[in-house]
Amino acid sequence: MPPRPAFARAATRQQAGGLASPVRRHALTAPQPDPSQQSLPFSQFAALFTAVMLPMFMAAVDQTLLASATPRIARDLGGLADTSWIAVGYLLATTVTAPLYGRLGDRWGRRNMLLAALGIFMLGSLACGLAETMGGLVAARLLQGLGGGGLMVLSQSLIGELVSPAQRPRYQGYFAVVFTVASVGGPVIGGFVVNHGDWRWLFLANLPLGVVAGWRVWKLPRPPRSASRDAPYDPAGVLLFALCATCALLWLSFVGHRFVLLSSASAALLGTALAAGALLAWQQRRHPNPFLPLDVLRLRGVPWVCLSVVGFSGTLFALIFLLPIYLQVGQRANAADAGLQLLPLTIGLVVGSTINARVSARTLRSGMLPPYGLGAASLALLALAVLPPTQLGIAIASAVCGIGFGSVMPSAQIATQMLAGRERLGAAAALLSLTRSTGAAVGTAAFGGLAFALLDLRGGNSGASVGGLSPERVTQAFHIVFGVLAAYAAAATLAAARAPRMDLRRSVASAAH
Repeated sequence: MPPRPAFARAATRQQAGGLASPVRRHALTAPQPDPSQQSLPFSQFAALFTAVMLPMFMAAVDQTLLASATPRIARDLGGLADTSWIAVGYLLATTVTAPLYGRLGDRWGRRNMLLAALGIFMLGSLACGLAETMGGLVAARLLQGLGGGGLMVLSQSLIGELVSPAQRPRYQGYFAVVFTVASVGGPVIGGFVVNHGDWRWLFLANLPLGVVAGWRVWKLPRPPRSASRDAPYDPAGVLLFALCATCALLWLSFVGHRFVLLSSASAALLGTALAAGALLAWQQRRHPNPFLPLDVLRLRGVPWVCLSVVGFSGTLFALIFLLPIYLQVGQRANAADAGLQLLPLTIGLVVGSTINARVSARTLRSGMLPPYGLGAASLALLALAVLPPTQLGIAIASAVCGIGFGSVMPSAQIATQMLAGRERLGAAAALLSLTRSTGAAVGTAAFGGLAFALLDLRGGNSGASVGGLSPERVTQAFHIVFGVLAAYAAAATLAAARAPRMDLRRSVASAAH
């Protein structure tokens, strides 16, 4: 049996500070090394890095990889009006399962649950690659999302389990780099593959990556039994949330082009969503360990933070989904060019996040930039709504949106962590992740549905109708969509303006009060 890696011994011994040294020599005479300066040998670093970063990369890149492939998929499978559910189905499944994976990881082991999530994700990827109809692809994306919900949350949790506190900031930095590369490169890679090959390889490529990731995760050590394994969990809350979210998203996606507002289908979906939501609110207040962290949501200032995140993520993911359709169907760009034209948006996110970090570090205050960033994004979207479309204008507006959006999540993370306090950091992180995913799903469904209703794609017109849409008709419809998106971003600006500004010199404990 090969020897256990040093990071495994460090996690098992649970020593505060740096990684555990396997041998203690001359403890009384030799000075102890600074834990923050210690690093893993390359072989052990590579083992841990590939085990936790590769699953996270697969989950992150899958959120943007299909952006520039959507029109081609609609042509091959038919049903442009249903393509929003390629993204919404995946986002819905990850939204519901991500908090559940966190609880199951505490109960059954994060390594074991990450292996299970990888298996489900790979099975869903295979089903996506073999799909012959739009309905089959959406169902496969739901299955893929059931696994994808655990990849990112469990990968980050494994860092806390296997790496000492002194080394965790370094790995969080690696996470940020990998996530940035995935977000920026996803649309470009997707556009290149679709333009020069078959979109099915975007899914099938996950299979060899998943095999490598599973092998590396399998070689991680099995941690000792967690004390939280016996904590109660809330399957009823998960099911009620899934029912409420599914019915609400179906209604937002299809009202106006699948069925009219005043119809039996509309009433059934909306009524079920409202009833499930009311029952969920009643049930969550009475459960000892609820699915939704209501105790954090009740803290002063947190609702405004969550509303700003819903507005930001909804606008961002709607743009990621709709811009390639606008460029390929309305401006007659190919998939590769559409992917490249998303670069200003994704690179702008990195620039905005960097600017926010430097301003916060210099002023020792967080939360000052999001209102200005969201306001600038709202004005950029308004410009897209009223000005004639040009490649340069779209690129500038996308870059402004990206820079503005980049300040929101870092500030929201700091605010929720400080307001929640040290003892509720996990609940605060779960709430923010749930808020971001829900906002993304709602934005994609609502604004995708609006675009398809304006294009009059009733009954899920076939993919052949995609090429038959005139550029003038598409441009006119998307001008309205961009105008409504600008108003949505403006509402998020108001929420961000009401969110608290956090003094970074205060301790977490004092901020919680």
